[in-house]
Amino acid sequence: MTKIGIIGAGQLGQMLGYAAKAIDAECIFLDPNKNSPAKSAGKVLNYAFNDIEGIKKLSSMVDIITYEFENVPVEAIDTLSTNFVFPGSKALEVAQDRLKEKKLFESLGIPVAKYKEINSLDDLNQTSLEIGYPFILKTRRFGYDGKGQVVINDQTDIKNAWSKLEKHQLIAEQMIKFDYEVSAIGARNISGDTASYSLTQNSHKQGILRTSMTSIDNQKVTEEAYKFHNKLLNELNYVGVLALELFVVGGELLANEFAPRVHNSGHWTIEGANSSQFENHLRAILDLKLGDTSNRGFAGMENLIGCIPDNLKDLNPNEYFIHDYGKSARPGRKLGHVNVVAANQEERLQRLHKIQKIIEDENLN
Repeated sequence: MTKIGIIGAGQLGQMLGYAAKAIDAECIFLDPNKNSPAKSAGKVLNYAFNDIEGIKKLSSMVDIITYEFENVPVEAIDTLSTNFVFPGSKALEVAQDRLKEKKLFESLGIPVAKYKEINSLDDLNQTSLEIGYPFILKTRRFGYDGKGQVVINDQTDIKNAWSKLEKHQLIAEQMIKFDYEVSAIGARNISGDTASYSLTQNSHKQGILRTSMTSIDNQKVTEEAYKFHNKLLNELNYVGVLALELFVVGGELLANEFAPRVHNSGHWTIEGANSSQFENHLRAILDLKLGDTSNRGFAGMENLIGCIPDNLKDLNPNEYFIHDYGKSARPGRKLGHVNVVAANQEERLQRLHKIQKIIEDENLN
């Protein structure tokens, strides 16, 4: 049986571990957390992510290595052979730094919002002249789910934002009034074959993804999104699943960021596509034929943030697919998600609204 090493053992690792069974493979994880979600899907080695001895131990037990989040130390990945770990460290290094990411997009002709590198308070004070208000001050590294960023609406916000973030490397980005956000999700294997999923439309609340739905009825937007996605795959000589997040503004696209891994906005693929993003990530790094990415219906996903309402268990399990990550509850934490697959868009919306109402009622109690 093929053994796959995964650095990180959170919910993405858990779902990769479950998907491995479909291709007769087994996953072994490395994560300092002794109660990580992926322990339900395979053996977990408890080492820090930058522990070279731990990385060596994992590599001695498996045939190939991948990772489930983009803040893995590049130095740790670089201790491994380039044909032993996928995606490669180049994609990881770029995805870890918002400034490098923006510069890569621009070099490939992928449109981005106006931005400015911030190295001093003077730089920040000049930003309104170059970008205009409002803009967002962000840390270049380690920001996710709305963390590490401050919205600046006028001059009075600058001092407060600087006091919060001045110890970090920073970037300022124009705040975009977008129509909606989409994710282009696809896989590329070692041989260079690619497979793409339906463009996915996303809704966020307080910086955290809440809802994703497939089947965007805009062929121009879909084609443009995957043109940009393919440029990234080719430039990075990428292997695995890559998710590219974009803003749609008046029918035009602006790139926001990319993730060199399986992605929350692709969780619907578990029940909603013939082969999930998790299975195809593993197929890609093993250089197997990529699985069928076509839809099984009109799919949607609702994240479960902070709590998993008891009333969800009363829903029809053939219509509502509940994924519980086994994590302890706390505000703002992703504890699970619910997938739906319907015969049409109206039915999908009805099911998603039913889940949202249950979540809303739970939060009121």
